[in-house]
Amino acid sequence: MGTNTDYIISVEDLVKEYNGGKVVALDHCSLNVKKGQVIAIIGPSGSGKSTMLRSLNLLEEPTSGKIYFNVIDLTSKGVDINKHRQKIGMVFQHFNLFPHKTVLENITMAPVTLKKQTEEESKETALNLLERVGLIDKAYEYPNMLSGGQKQRIAIVRALAMEPEVMLFDEPTSALDPEMVGEVLDVMKELAAEGMTMIVVTHEMGFAREVADEIIFMSDGRIIERGSPVQIFENPENQRTKNFIDKVL
Repeated sequence: MGTNTDYIISVEDLVKEYNGGKVVALDHCSLNVKKGQVIAIIGPSGSGKSTMLRSLNLLEEPTSGKIYFNVIDLTSKGVDINKHRQKIGMVFQHFNLFPHKTVLENITMAPVTLKKQTEEESKETALNLLERVGLIDKAYEYPNMLSGGQKQRIAIVRALAMEPEVMLFDEPTSALDPEMVGEVLDVMKELAAEGMTMIVVTHEMGFAREVADEIIFMSDGRIIERGSPVQIFENPENQRTKNFIDKVL
């Protein structure tokens, strides 16, 4: 599976244990992601969704199993993981912006230090992206002057500034006030429409149903069921999936 060039990401038999195996966060999970695909991972709290997502760029080191990105096994010895992480954008639940730097500085820092872009190039990219998400007027402000929704849109822009091939979103709206959720989801919908490969851990079932090509339902560290939004939301096969969907819809 790992050498299949159809997939931008392939996960084979992923296991993640804590406390010497007493806690199993991921239990033999496998997953394939095609270029341009949008995958939503749903499931109850503690089901392993975020651990799965964070494993894809080795923020969580797997206990066993393999993770391929562009057919390179990220888990093999000698792989420069930082080099590959530059192509895997990550947006967290809490925005992780540097409070002492302006919005523009937050966005340009990584492209300048990691990609050896010039200040001028990275600034131009940043301003274009800010305009795209409707926040060009915030370029010289500091994060503490922004709303939660604005901070999260800046966090998305910061990831996009690195020109990633894949975007990972770890519950990007769960820390936001309800009225700010829409402005973040709108940016994500636009990215999906433009063909960005996205893997999204989310509680936003409307977004998952509307935007995802495939839904993955996780429970107890396992992938219980996967399928199209119609299949998962309207005709789930597994009783656990059905129970979850009945609760959240």
